Amino acid sequence: MVTSVTSFGRSGLSDWLVQRVTAIVMALYVFFIVAFLLVNPDLDYNQWAALHESLPMRMFSLLTMISIAAHAWIGMWCVLTDYITVRMIGPKATAIRIFFQLGMISMTLLYLLWAIDILWGI
Repeated sequence: MVTSVTSFGRSGLSDWLVQRVTAIVMALYVFFIVAFLLVNPDLDYNQWAALHESLPMRMFSLLTMISIAAHAWIGMWCVLTDYITVRMIGPKATAIRIFFQLGMISMTLLYLLWAIDILWGI
């Protein structure tokens, strides 16, 4: 059985499931924001700030941010594994892939922490 690095030893089915669940969370968030904008055509700053100051909206935004990070991590892991490992042959392929994966993990965590700081700093 082939195991996936992204799922810490589980099968690729869990990665597939995480991708689908996070996609649903992100789609629900987009649909909610679009519906809110359509229902409030004369939206002003105070209404927008009040929406984002409420705890349920902050939690929904946080869940969406975590979903984006998880979705991106799994997707980029697949791309890096497929194109750097398969297309390149030799020991350099593993070193290059690990370099890019560590860079991608670092950037994903940096952006997630930055987004959380922005969200809770409102």
